Amino acid sequence: MNIEKKISEKTIEALQSLYSAIVEKVSLEKTNPDFVGDITLVVFNFLKISKKKPEETATEIGNYLKSNIDEVVDFNVVKGFLNIVIDDSFWLNYFKSINGKPFIDLTRAGLPTNAPTVMVEYSSPNTNKPLHLGHVRNNLLGYSVSEILKAAGNNVIKTNLVNDRGIHICKSMLAWKKWGGGETPESSGLKGDHLVGKYYVEFDKQFKVQSSKLKAEGVSDEEAEKKAPIMLEIQDMLRKWEAGDKETRALWEMMNGWVYKGFDATYKMLGVSFDKTYYESNTYLLGKNIIDDGLAKGVLKRRADNSIYIDLTADGLDEKTLLRADGTSVYITQDLGTAVQRFEEYKFDKLVYTVGNEQDYHFKVLFLILKKLGYKWSDGLYHLSYGMVELPEGKMKSREGTVVDADELMQEMINTAAATTKELGKAEGLSETEAETLYRTIGLGALKYFMLKIDPKKKMLFNPAESIDFNGNTAPFIQFNYVRIQALLRKAKEDYFKDNLEILDASTDIPSASLLPKEKQLIIQLYGFNSTLNQAANEYSPAVIANYVYDLAKEFSQYYHDTPIFKEEKKDLILFRLQLSKTIGIAIKSSMQLLGIEVPERM
Repeated sequence: MNIEKKISEKTIEALQSLYSAIVEKVSLEKTNPDFVGDITLVVFNFLKISKKKPEETATEIGNYLKSNIDEVVDFNVVKGFLNIVIDDSFWLNYFKSINGKPFIDLTRAGLPTNAPTVMVEYSSPNTNKPLHLGHVRNNLLGYSVSEILKAAGNNVIKTNLVNDRGIHICKSMLAWKKWGGGETPESSGLKGDHLVGKYYVEFDKQFKVQSSKLKAEGVSDEEAEKKAPIMLEIQDMLRKWEAGDKETRALWEMMNGWVYKGFDATYKMLGVSFDKTYYESNTYLLGKNIIDDGLAKGVLKRRADNSIYIDLTADGLDEKTLLRADGTSVYITQDLGTAVQRFEEYKFDKLVYTVGNEQDYHFKVLFLILKKLGYKWSDGLYHLSYGMVELPEGKMKSREGTVVDADELMQEMINTAAATTKELGKAEGLSETEAETLYRTIGLGALKYFMLKIDPKKKMLFNPAESIDFNGNTAPFIQFNYVRIQALLRKAKEDYFKDNLEILDASTDIPSASLLPKEKQLIIQLYGFNSTLNQAANEYSPAVIANYVYDLAKEFSQYYHDTPIFKEEKKDLILFRLQLSKTIGIAIKSSMQLLGIEVPERM
């Protein structure tokens, strides 16, 4: 029942019939709410073909569509915009076809065997500190994009690349070894990732003390930072790790184990998961064989000092070193090897890297190198570049311990949700367990929605207080309207249709004349779910879904206030309006599910 496809085909036919012009594609959009119409065709692109004024061109195309499409009952022209009116019976028939049915299937059970395979990488934490506010946006964005792509018909593999080695990891290890006194998560009462993060901060404090002392003795800033005793110790520890020293490796495994347990608890609370986890300690040597291949092809070059590089200046970039003079690899070398390994393992059609926009240049270089090396699948690589999260008080700094911890943030959101919900009386009648579940659902939902409603490309300012509001563009507002629908359905089952509950799921015929303008608008919004889903998948943007579900909830809220369902005298209209409400509820729940947000049944 794709009316847009029908209008597009007939518009192309109209252009050929009216102006003897062949056009392959036309674009349609939703009609501006200030004008009458359901679908709008912009005709400015056709003026060179028609050689007529915009209004005259639009009118001629409109008359053709009205004569050749049964569902088109009227149209109006506003300058170069052709606003098309679709017969109410079409919308009613469409509603009957979706009444009470699910909007999405995230089980993968219905995927065809030839469905595209898309790998989405997100999270990518370091094992020297707990997850923070920036990680929250990364995880929520990557997880939601994965769910959207899955619902749009792709075979999705959610992956995490854990940065578990390197000098930054050794900083926490050395600080714990020197000043930890054998402290463990059990003895301290701290989550493992928080405990390790405590010693990362401690390292930085000690390093500043030592380097400041050297500077006071007349050593240059650069030399002081290089020759601080603790920095020399950390470099020695890294060399021991790379050489496989048993004591160093045992310490590394123990502390990383603490962190992984802490990460798992955070991921569980945040509601994100992964199908495959990669570890940098297993992948950091990958890519060196690719260097040899690139040299043989003449794509890579060797400098006089024996380092290997690629010259990308002709492409508007720089020269990029891939192997140092001593034969050690740089970070991008590992990324080359990891990408090749993943393709060999999964034969993906797309690989989406969810990484902040400070890495834009890195990914331009990475993708271009793979392309020049002859990997055809590199065309399927995509950097989902997102803006940083800032707070009203400014940027965060991990080394100084000024970050907003993810666990503390989530708990703060739950506590705020509890206070707000109690104040508004929305937890009345719930048991203590039910109330605690509600606070968690509202608090975490508010956090997720606030993070995802902003276009990923934009930098965002996170304000927890704004996110928990039952009257704005927030998750609590959307959740509250879903709860309203469930309350309507419970009342219907208890008071109106208790002897015939099946009737709520049956198709109900009402005359087109009985369809209220707001009901038609709601059905049109339901009709737009699939196109919205496809747009969100194509743009890798959960914000598209968030805007859709907010608009749907807002329209329903107005409908709920203006149309008292149970005061209607005609039973078939009561039934239709309940079915419409129920289906809207399904669409809201499905949309929120794509955002990783739960909806409560009672409030």
